[in-house]
Amino acid sequence: MDAIAVAAVAENGVIGDGPTLPWTLPEEVRRYRERVAGETVAIGRRTFEMFDDPPGARRIVLSRTDREYEEQTLDHAGSVEEAIELARDGDAPVLYVLGGAEIYEAFLPHYDRMLLSRIDGEYDGDARFPDFDEEEWGLVDERRYDGYTLETWVPAEPSSG
Repeated sequence: MDAIAVAAVAENGVIGDGPTLPWTLPEEVRRYRERVAGETVAIGRRTFEMFDDPPGARRIVLSRTDREYEEQTLDHAGSVEEAIELARDGDAPVLYVLGGAEIYEAFLPHYDRMLLSRIDGEYDGDARFPDFDEEEWGLVDERRYDGYTLETWVPAEPSSG
């Protein structure tokens, strides 16, 4: 199973401002939702609660507090490892990680890929995508869209030496 971060990140690292995105890019949101439609997603509780219609088909909600969900498509996980195990137990080929900031950072050592929409411009906000060592990651694809560039990052191959 692959763990893949999916995030929209401004040039200054901002990913959100309270319960909202500080930019308006409907096409980027549509592309984001299409990517994870029908898939298993890991999402922090506060981020999950911001959505009227949360993305993904099966949602693993991370929270330090035990929670019960009546919906069959919702599971609680108390840790990254538990979220990964739940996804594996459900035979998910991919676990898409959808934030927020603490969740992105907690999963950082587990990512097989990061799909980052680099939003044009800098924005004010209270949530940031975690810094990652670009020496430990390789940018393998960039696609330009109106208002952002979709970047695909993979872990760098260890140097043999």
